[in-house]
Amino acid sequence: MARSLLPILTLLSLLHIAASTYNSKTLELTGELKIVNKVVAPDGYKRSTVLANGVYPGPLITGGKGDRFRINVVNSLTDNTMLRSTSIHWHGIFQRGSAWADGAAAITQCPISPNNSFLYEFSAPKQAGTFWYHSHFGTQYCDGLRGPLVVYDPKDPHRLLYDVDDDITFCRYHYPAPSLIPRVIAESTLINGKGRYGGGPKVDLAVIDVKKGRRYRFRLLSLSCEPNYIFSIDGHKLKIIEADGENVQPVTVDSLQIFAGQRYSFVLNANRPVDNYWIRSLPDSGKNGLDQGFDGGLNSAILRYKGAPRVEPSQTKFYPPSRPVFLKEANLHPLFLTRVQGRPFVGGADVNINLALGFDPDKFSYTVNGGYYVDPPVPVLLQIMSGARSAKDLLPEGVVVTLPKNKVIEISIPGGIIGGAHPFHLHGHSFYVIKSAGNHTKHNYLNPVIRDVASIGEAGSNTTIRFVTDNPGPWMFHCHIDFHVQMGMAIVFVVDPDTASASSVPTAWNKLCPSYNNLAPSATSIKIVPTSD
Repeated sequence: MARSLLPILTLLSLLHIAASTYNSKTLELTGELKIVNKVVAPDGYKRSTVLANGVYPGPLITGGKGDRFRINVVNSLTDNTMLRSTSIHWHGIFQRGSAWADGAAAITQCPISPNNSFLYEFSAPKQAGTFWYHSHFGTQYCDGLRGPLVVYDPKDPHRLLYDVDDDITFCRYHYPAPSLIPRVIAESTLINGKGRYGGGPKVDLAVIDVKKGRRYRFRLLSLSCEPNYIFSIDGHKLKIIEADGENVQPVTVDSLQIFAGQRYSFVLNANRPVDNYWIRSLPDSGKNGLDQGFDGGLNSAILRYKGAPRVEPSQTKFYPPSRPVFLKEANLHPLFLTRVQGRPFVGGADVNINLALGFDPDKFSYTVNGGYYVDPPVPVLLQIMSGARSAKDLLPEGVVVTLPKNKVIEISIPGGIIGGAHPFHLHGHSFYVIKSAGNHTKHNYLNPVIRDVASIGEAGSNTTIRFVTDNPGPWMFHCHIDFHVQMGMAIVFVVDPDTASASSVPTAWNKLCPSYNNLAPSATSIKIVPTSD
């Protein structure tokens, strides 16, 4: 079985899938991410962005199961139309014993100030699969700071199903993210950093190269800030084998829906006639033709067999199979049976939480159980280390919930809140999806899928998850539409505050807050760019 670092499928809004011509170097375990401003035009529209090592998306970071990562993040940002401080969250990595490295600004650290650096050091001894990294400071990742992270398992239980291990990433905004609230509209879909927008130039699309007769593991990542996508490859089946870093029993489908922050691995059998085939990723929202289909190569990339002419597929119109099989989350099950903790009925956990979500039009803000999330004035981890223990002592008041150690937590979340469907992500843990979104799905206490991002669905829906508080620290639970976090759709779970208070942090971590708090106003202010066309 060959391991190829080309390609990863990444979906970005612009949206993008990582391509076979992935244009960035790979970091293995130890390296430097230099965060810079750079003008790029992956869909033909030039704009200043925030990039890791000057490439879009950021470089692929790889390691093996049990390896220790040491990534030095150097802040060289200068463009005051965007946020100039930064942080990096390693999405899906549990950070057991290293909550300080989770990268959630205002929760586990202060931001990294301009002209400073910070070394993130962590391991994932029991994790392998498809992850990613992105800024977790304001809406900065929507300006480009995001990239794939893969932890390989030399004993991958699916290794006999594929010959080559490849990767794909996906949205793009033509304006700096701070100017987009409340105007959250993606201009184009990027697949592996390339795409087109309605009325724009006919730039080159991403090409994924395959050889007839071989089986490819594709790692599909949605690095989107807002849209979700319906993903398919003309003429080919997708055999799903992983969801959010967790192995699943193989399920073969024609298409799948992927939400912001989610990842899937699927096996593609290159058994079709040698030719070019459209890779399609249709977003649920957008402008300038983003939501108008695939005309002119919108929302598309190309799967090219070796020996096929170097041209775009001749068939632009989308013809779905006569009886298409669409991935249903409730049909995903762990590869190995894992007993669901707690008792097998609604409310059968040690702690049961119902999240009441709302929207306040006067404040243009979401509410969670009546509270408005705002970034705390002091990182929650620092508050805990300074002696705060109970929710009443932790800021911001009303959106920090303390949880006892080694208990089963059940969270029930209604769907249908304006701006949905909202994909919720839990830091520091994965969770059982006891009930997937949808009006007709049932509770599953036997073998539900385990993942770290789940949609809460539309009106009338309910999503129920369970997890075990076996990882001390302050962990965000939030909608992964980045703009919605800034509008208050988040809560912080402080797991086992007594143990978390004894966290050992590096000396450099203690210097982050004084450096950030001493920034001159010119380094923290943002020049808003008009968003009129």
